[in-house]
Amino acid sequence: MGRKTQYQRITSPEKLAAVNPKNMALKKDFLSYLKSIQRSDGTIKGYSNDLDIVLVFILERCDNKDFVSVKKREWIALQSWLIDEHGNSPARVRRIKAVISSLSNYITDVLQEDDEPGFENFKPSIRGVENPVNTPVREKTILTDEDCQYVLSRLVEMKKYEQACYFALAIYSGRRKNELFRFKVEYFQDDHLICDGALYSTIELVKTKGRGVKGKEIPCYTLAKPFKPYFDLWMEERGRLGIESIWLFPKRDDMTDHRTGGSADAWASLYSELLSEHTGKASVFYTHSARHFAVSHMSQAGVPHSVIKEFMHWDSLEMVAIYDDTDIAESFGDYFTVDGIKGADRKSLTDL
Repeated sequence: MGRKTQYQRITSPEKLAAVNPKNMALKKDFLSYLKSIQRSDGTIKGYSNDLDIVLVFILERCDNKDFVSVKKREWIALQSWLIDEHGNSPARVRRIKAVISSLSNYITDVLQEDDEPGFENFKPSIRGVENPVNTPVREKTILTDEDCQYVLSRLVEMKKYEQACYFALAIYSGRRKNELFRFKVEYFQDDHLICDGALYSTIELVKTKGRGVKGKEIPCYTLAKPFKPYFDLWMEERGRLGIESIWLFPKRDDMTDHRTGGSADAWASLYSELLSEHTGKASVFYTHSARHFAVSHMSQAGVPHSVIKEFMHWDSLEMVAIYDDTDIAESFGDYFTVDGIKGADRKSLTDL
């Protein structure tokens, strides 16, 4: 099955209906502000959900007082409430605190400057509240090449060609799950090959995670040689099924649109079962593990981190280090011998 998030339902329609009307009005104004500065729909939805949790906490633990009256010790209590009573991770708590800070900044930068009544004496009490230690709550899944080849071969045996194509695209492009569904069939034609046939390029820009309504738009790359067999199998299957769509993974009930993250979550359950079958222990696949594999695969093949950075369209080499799961000790033999230091072969993307 796919990776599960520890989550207990904190909010409900009944609880939200009981929230202080002033706090609900403040939330509504803040979300309208975010929309006016072109934050994406996904970002606004995330802020809305997090603020609902905050307002329910104020309802239940702070006598439903006005948001602007919440004290620092009460924000500290929020952290304990989220972690100890509702099983949220420290990272989740940090995100909710960031939303509180953003709302606080909106009050000081916009409402106070406009002399809105009721906000004159507000001071952001969230500031200075120490964050909980950001410890991981899930065991990290590190995919090996053998793991990936096993999953792909089993998917082909099962004639699940669409799922095999998606899995291959994930590990050989390193894109996020929703980004993978934005790929079009035309991106994998011969005239979209670059670097002497090593890579498929989308040429046109694909929406990825980022600020603004459009997010960040970039060309995306896929390692051509290892991906193409699974693309070809899926295209043959599409022909047999009479699927005609510009999208590589179209919705079955609307071929003019592509699948969404729900399909990826369902497929992740199948991939997890196959990984567990291969490893002989409970193994969990999530699309970000494929992103880690893509970076590690290139790094282990000797592709310089500066090239991987450009492949992934990251702004910093630090991101490569975060996603590279290579055990550095395993590569010592490439650089050190009994005679001292030697130079390792540096490869290009055409070698992959």
